[in-house]
Amino acid sequence: MDNRSDIWRGIDVIKPRFIDLADRVWAMPEVCYTEARSSAEHLAELRHQGFRITENVADIPTALIGEWGEGGPVIAFLGEYDALPGLSQEAGVAEHRPVEVGGHGHGCGHNLLGSAALLAATAVKDWLSANKVPGRVRYYGCPAEEGGAAKTFMVRSGAFDDADIAITWHPNSFWEVAVTPSLANTRADFIFTGRASHAAASPHLGRSALDAVELMNVGVNYMREHMPSDARVHYALLDTGGIAPNVVQAHARVRYSIRARDLPGMNELVGRVRKIAQGAALMTETSMEMRIISAVSNVLDNTPLEQTLHRIMEELGPPHFDEADKAFAAKIQSTLTDKDIASVYHSIGMEPTDRPLADFTVPLHAKRNPLIGSTDVGDVSWVVPTVQVHAPTVAIGTPFHTWQIVAQGKSPHAHKAMVQAAKAMAALGVQALGEPELIAAAKADLAKRTARTPYVNPLPDDVAPPLDMSLA
Repeated sequence: MDNRSDIWRGIDVIKPRFIDLADRVWAMPEVCYTEARSSAEHLAELRHQGFRITENVADIPTALIGEWGEGGPVIAFLGEYDALPGLSQEAGVAEHRPVEVGGHGHGCGHNLLGSAALLAATAVKDWLSANKVPGRVRYYGCPAEEGGAAKTFMVRSGAFDDADIAITWHPNSFWEVAVTPSLANTRADFIFTGRASHAAASPHLGRSALDAVELMNVGVNYMREHMPSDARVHYALLDTGGIAPNVVQAHARVRYSIRARDLPGMNELVGRVRKIAQGAALMTETSMEMRIISAVSNVLDNTPLEQTLHRIMEELGPPHFDEADKAFAAKIQSTLTDKDIASVYHSIGMEPTDRPLADFTVPLHAKRNPLIGSTDVGDVSWVVPTVQVHAPTVAIGTPFHTWQIVAQGKSPHAHKAMVQAAKAMAALGVQALGEPELIAAAKADLAKRTARTPYVNPLPDDVAPPLDMSLA
């Protein structure tokens, strides 16, 4: 039985529905935990395809699971559909042209991500049905990847406890197995409370919460010299206490994102930032409350799954782009700097070329110089053997979280890469269903990686999903 050819042909038959889904989600960009319409689109497609539905996963209204099949292994496909604020942009144009000034946009390609994962899950469902073999396929609709850590909450709720392997993907410049490490990350608010007073007549009676925030930021900036070189700390001012300079500000709030290579390192760094905040409160005679908003773990690799996926991706090959695809991608590249393009080539240990789109497969063991971010896929990878595809949905060098990503979100070359990613993921899912030894090897690999450092969910037990991130 030629399972790969069968499933790839099946994907070609049904792909128009999922390309349309991706485009509809692109046109309704919704940010962290507000993805009501986008999740409803995915829910409607799951129902159309005959999946059994679980809604409100982990008490998150926009998180859902669709399952099909009986008995056998459980193959999980992870989808996302959240957008980013402030990145509104027309599709198909190579100039900055917002659809809505200040509006949202799919600046990380999650409209494609969710649709391709659901396409892969549907293809595996169709294969299970046609071949009458035991096994279950699940699609996890995961909101709020951009800072909300929804998957971490879903892991904590037990949503992945009986999954055997997890497969996902992400838009990228290249066709490759994703083996780039990620950083563990905690987002926390530091809320300072002081005492208001007249800044001229009675400044000695006031205690400035804004001063405390500023002192905290200075302290963290001095700490940067004394933290690991691959750690990252960023902050945003959420509340500066008002707009009147003649009032001593009685309240102020700053949100920090604290990242490190692994969970122990992150927890240590969070503790150090907390001490700096306490010191700032002591210096200003204010009070300080630290409130965890979200947290994610670093991604764990899984060698058996990565090796198997790479062989599939080599056989399948990268997407086939035509001259129109390349021409539009070249226009996008003209809006980038040479450093943008060189940087992504450097990340895979390759000298820059004049290709506008990647028509090659990156070797699994390429010498990499990774550009490291964070993702809540990390927490899934600590409890389920997990593997990820990268597919070239964008012109080589396009920085993510930019208008250029949004502009390419409905392009034919993005659609082709999305479908190719679905084919690779579905083929791996079918192979795992037929090879229990692959699942066993993947689980053994995960057990070895977590033997010394067992998984501890980075979210405190009393932290609920921050359904309104602006008020969290």
